[in-house]
Amino acid sequence: MNKTVRLSDADNVVTAVTPLEIGQEGARQLIPRGHKMATQAIPQGAPVIKYAQVIGYAAEDIAPGAHVHTHNLEFRNVDTEYEYATNIRPAAPAATPDSFMGYRRATGRVGTRNYIAVLTSVNCSATAARKIAAHFTDEKLADYPNVDGVVAFVHGTGCGMAGQGSEGFEALQRVMWGYARNPNVGGVLMAGLGCEMNQIDWLVEAYGLKPGPLFQSMNIQDVGGLRKCVDLGIQKIEKMLPLVNEAQRSECPASELMVALQCGGSDAWSGITANPAVGYACDLLVAQGGTGVLAETPEIYGAEHLLTARAVDRATGEKLVDLIRWWEDYTARNKGSMDNNPSPGNKKGGLTTILEKSLGAAAKGGTTPLTGVYKYAEPVTAKGFTFMDSPGYDPASVTGQIASGCNLVCFTTGRGSAFGAKPSPSMKVATNTEMYTRMTEDMDVNAGTILTEGKSVEEVGREIYRMWLRMASGEQTKSEAQGLGDYEFVPWQIGAVM
Repeated sequence: MNKTVRLSDADNVVTAVTPLEIGQEGARQLIPRGHKMATQAIPQGAPVIKYAQVIGYAAEDIAPGAHVHTHNLEFRNVDTEYEYATNIRPAAPAATPDSFMGYRRATGRVGTRNYIAVLTSVNCSATAARKIAAHFTDEKLADYPNVDGVVAFVHGTGCGMAGQGSEGFEALQRVMWGYARNPNVGGVLMAGLGCEMNQIDWLVEAYGLKPGPLFQSMNIQDVGGLRKCVDLGIQKIEKMLPLVNEAQRSECPASELMVALQCGGSDAWSGITANPAVGYACDLLVAQGGTGVLAETPEIYGAEHLLTARAVDRATGEKLVDLIRWWEDYTARNKGSMDNNPSPGNKKGGLTTILEKSLGAAAKGGTTPLTGVYKYAEPVTAKGFTFMDSPGYDPASVTGQIASGCNLVCFTTGRGSAFGAKPSPSMKVATNTEMYTRMTEDMDVNAGTILTEGKSVEEVGREIYRMWLRMASGEQTKSEAQGLGDYEFVPWQIGAVM
């Protein structure tokens, strides 16, 4: 195994595969595993190049063999001339169609799981929702083998916020509507307090939701208090269970899969092993007519020019640039910086600037054209590779992707994120073998074999894609086996709390 990795002939740094002692590979200093070493002299102010792209600028003169990290590499805001639709490489149609066993809904969409969701309009009804869902233990659900569970999706907002027409209010309503309509949900109970800003009746009217046996609502004030609300909610779900249990899996084309492409707890290997492998899997899915949804807008900052060049047209690319400008303004208004990310854990793993992190994160989107750009939790209607606006905070980002329609989640991690999602199952892809070995109960695929066993990105990408088909057919992921997903519903709260 090589001791360093050079990603492009244009790079002036390499990444240490193992810790480098002074003298090894020309190192003048100790270079931690996953960290960068300069391969040539880099004068102060000159760009540092990795992935054949600028990841920052030398804060001082950097000698060949020196450790390149936060102490001598500085961030500057992106100032890019964008190109649109100049790098269009459509996926070749798949030679043979793939399929999975899914739940075909009356809407025509296909689910990979079959949950009953208890959704709350406001934090004030969160306890009621949790009590209702907690009543339905595994023993009580034993007679309903086709029901994956009753899950409470509770949040900390819904009131004390600007109302209709505000960004925050509309985003929350899109999340609630999106979870109610996600194909992995077979039945819905909405629970409110009654006097909140986020009225259930408004949501039902605005989004054309139709009350019926599989869509029920109530609020605490109208039914006479918390205990009565909990009792009524249990009764309503008891009536739903036989109906939801009638759903049966049937063979469905892979084109019905919509995968949330996500990363968290990243390290230097994220952009070298796991993310490119997921990108290859995304290309395979797109070739089948399916959809990949990349998100985390702050974590494509500095790489967005690569995506605009892949946009199917100028209008799609400009939507992405508009999101970047909004985030620059948003962070400035809140006295932050686009370089607040990477996190301390990311930096310990070898990432230095948001530009470096973004170039690796964007690799999850593969190589096919960018067919659509969407607001947070907005329904994704385009097929192929798409993008949804969101924060880089994983639970908030995945919440938006599921609300947008994703029926699977693929999550890469280098430091070792313990994450799961409901109602859409989440698989984990480890970027390095050392962490995979340490956290085998949490990781589904080891992309670290690209370094330790000489596997190709394409080989691991095919492994990931095949697991998507299996998990879509009901195979349990490691996060599902550990019961993750009940507390990861985190709608992005935009705007003032009043």
